[in-house]
Amino acid sequence: MPELPDVVVYIEALRERIVGHKLNRVTIRGPFVLRSLKPPVEAAHGKSVVDVRRLGKRIAIGLEGDIWLVLHLMIAGRFHWKAHGAKLGSKALLAIFDFDSGLLLLTEAGSQRRASLNVVASEAALADLNAGGLEVLEADSNSFASVLRSENHTLKRALTDPRLFSGIGNAYSDEILHAARLSPVAMTQRLTTSEIECLYRATQETLLLWIDRLRAQARGRFPENVTAFRPDMAVHGRYGELCPSCGAKVQRIRYASNETNYCPRCQTGGRLLADRSLSRLLREDWPKTAEDLEHLKSH
Repeated sequence: MPELPDVVVYIEALRERIVGHKLNRVTIRGPFVLRSLKPPVEAAHGKSVVDVRRLGKRIAIGLEGDIWLVLHLMIAGRFHWKAHGAKLGSKALLAIFDFDSGLLLLTEAGSQRRASLNVVASEAALADLNAGGLEVLEADSNSFASVLRSENHTLKRALTDPRLFSGIGNAYSDEILHAARLSPVAMTQRLTTSEIECLYRATQETLLLWIDRLRAQARGRFPENVTAFRPDMAVHGRYGELCPSCGAKVQRIRYASNETNYCPRCQTGGRLLADRSLSRLLREDWPKTAEDLEHLKSH
């Protein structure tokens, strides 16, 4: 799922291409992508774009007359920019936004259709789509600490809760926690003041680092190949590979379709966190450390 750094770079590319330009029409190809009825999507036709902004992980395109197109890419939704007359022909195509400057395509890989478009007719209606999480790049450390301690959850859940923190998902929460040297299952209300300060700095530094990296990769072009799995990430998506900080093997916790990656040496004092898919079977034989797990695998 595109998260804060990916969405920021998408927005920068969109602003350059569509602000001040007219939206000729929106063509809906996917029957489930449009999630609102009033106003109709046709209310946006013929209007010029005045703003593009981030709303958590959503992208909001503001048009004349206080009309907003609010897009959530979810897990597999992606944007593409094409010149007029370019071949489109993709069965994954959900919607076409025809601007006088070019075509913005919304596609979604796979068979599940989760990406969405809402059309709203006021700033107030736009605000209703905002989960209300803290904008961490704009917040000071005291505000960050207050939100973090407001509920008692694991760090992984807290960072990815859009009601608490805006724009952070599965991928960048793994990277943030690795940078902070904190366990994903540490409880928020048990953290020390110094640990929270470390997490605050790691959150800001990690997100800014990846915004800069993604900008550099785009090099002024429209961002393509947006993915949650990047080879220069420290732990996310790197199960079984070596931690770039200490050389230990990256481990994981799996629950349903979600996976958390972490380094046991850097983040949990060498202790393995219980992977439900295996520990339920192994019970008391579940290895306690990464070294125990390697020994188990070798027999």
